[in-house]
Amino acid sequence: MAVKIRLQRHGKKNFAFFHIVVADSRSPRDGRFIEQIGSYNPNTNPATIIIDAERALAWLNVGAQPTLTAKRILSYEGILLRKHLQGGVAKGALTEAQAEAKFAAWKAQRDEKVNAKIAGLKMDSIEKAKAAKAAEAKVNEARAEAIAKKKAEAEEAARKAAEEAAAAAAEAEAPAEEA
Repeated sequence: MAVKIRLQRHGKKNFAFFHIVVADSRSPRDGRFIEQIGSYNPNTNPATIIIDAERALAWLNVGAQPTLTAKRILSYEGILLRKHLQGGVAKGALTEAQAEAKFAAWKAQRDEKVNAKIAGLKMDSIEKAKAAKAAEAKVNEARAEAIAKKKAEAEEAARKAAEEAAAAAAEAEAPAEEA
């Protein structure tokens, strides 16, 4: 029986998430599986990957073949590196301590990159919020300026109308006094 490590699609249209499963290669994509070893959610930034590394490594060691996407996920999580290092230990090229040190160094470097991305995304959102606030303040200032201008024009028009009314009243009174 050919065993594959692959993704099983779940979720709704345009918002899928995946279970990482070990399944017979003849079974359908979303059908029967042997074991679920994790989940993958590409909708978050960065993507959320939860995987049982020990079970995935055990399945790889007994010959399970990952699909391309599953292989990338396993590589991203360092499971393929651990398998590679275990092969080196089995051949005598490395000691167990050296393999653990290499894996720990790789894991620290990867975690640093992920944290840098998260921090970058957070800074991006802060910058976008500042830019939006500045643009809103500019629009509000322009609106306030337009309102002040309209008020000044209305006051000027009211003052002119009052002056004209006073002048008309004064003209009306002047001929009446002459007569």
